[in-house]
Amino acid sequence: MRLGTTEILLILVLALVLFGGGKLAGVGKALGQSIKEFKREVRDDDNKKDDAGEGK
Repeated sequence: MRLGTTEILLILVLALVLFGGGKLAGVGKALGQSIKEFKREVRDDDNKKDDAGEGK
């Protein structure tokens, strides 16, 4: 089941009505920071595994 343009637009409008513009901006910022931090941790974890494997 795929969402079309109309469905996505409807969801965005409902979210705007429910939460307001300021609250949505804060949620978007927090979500972006969370994703950025998650990617950084995954990258750091991969580097640690690579460094541990080289010593064998």
